[in-house]
Amino acid sequence: MNRLIEYMLPPAKSTLAGETDALFAFINISSFIFIIGITLTMLYFAWRYRRKSDDDVTPVISHNNILEITWSVIPLILVIIVFSWGYSTYMKKISPPSDAYEVRVVGKSWLWEFHYDNGNVSVNELHVPENRPVKLIMSSDDVIHSFYVPDFRVKMDVLPNRYTSVWFEATEQGESTVYCTEYCGTAHSNMLATVHVHSQEDFEDWLETSGGSGEDLPPVERGEMLVQQNACMTCHSTDGSRLTGPTFQGAWGSDVPLENGETVQFDENYVRESILEPNAKVHQGFQPVMPSYAGTLDDRQIDAIIEYIKTLQ
Repeated sequence: MNRLIEYMLPPAKSTLAGETDALFAFINISSFIFIIGITLTMLYFAWRYRRKSDDDVTPVISHNNILEITWSVIPLILVIIVFSWGYSTYMKKISPPSDAYEVRVVGKSWLWEFHYDNGNVSVNELHVPENRPVKLIMSSDDVIHSFYVPDFRVKMDVLPNRYTSVWFEATEQGESTVYCTEYCGTAHSNMLATVHVHSQEDFEDWLETSGGSGEDLPPVERGEMLVQQNACMTCHSTDGSRLTGPTFQGAWGSDVPLENGETVQFDENYVRESILEPNAKVHQGFQPVMPSYAGTLDDRQIDAIIEYIKTLQ
């Protein structure tokens, strides 16, 4: 059974992954046994009761109580087992321990924001300690998303205007991938994040150093780091190619045509407003799908991004 799970599923890296895998294996093995049994029975009946001559007449068969009860009770027992097993595992997955470390998760097109208890904010990178329960309290700023980490066997829809939660306890250090499994727009497939599992000591060190905020870097380098961390390049290219949003290359100082027919200059004020209120001035030919970064990026971070964009000529 372990080899079957290893072949069909990614490595199990959480405390509850084993229970999910066991149920998965039970359903697959049971299904395999039944499909083989039913197929062989059909083949046997097709051979056993084949017409041997033109004089063969199929007898009239009304019913068989034992047979009918058998083929009704066996599936019923299997359904009860799967339901009870699945319900038990589900209740464990939605009932986090009281000492779980809480992280606020915000889904938006097309990135994940993670807010920690000391005020740190990371984008598309979730940092958690090893062998400690972590509870994610999640909401969406726009449409429905879905938070899924295959290695941990956890998945939960992330909804606008309400909170959902899920928890896990990572059992080994390393990295795992987060996917959005609810179609949320043109860049849905790029809405990825990475879970970094640290030792408790390394996790505390990461929190104390603000998760690598880059405050000691020159403004241009910090701006480039922030553009990458906040997944800006998912929608804005730096080489002139057209993506979901307008390119950054050569944009600085240019005239920007807006959907309302007006024209504005691509300067500090325009960039700042576009980051904090992206739908206030929508670039002509592009959809108003950019999320707001108000509360995510502060003034100094926005200044650094502006300095980086200035270099992309």
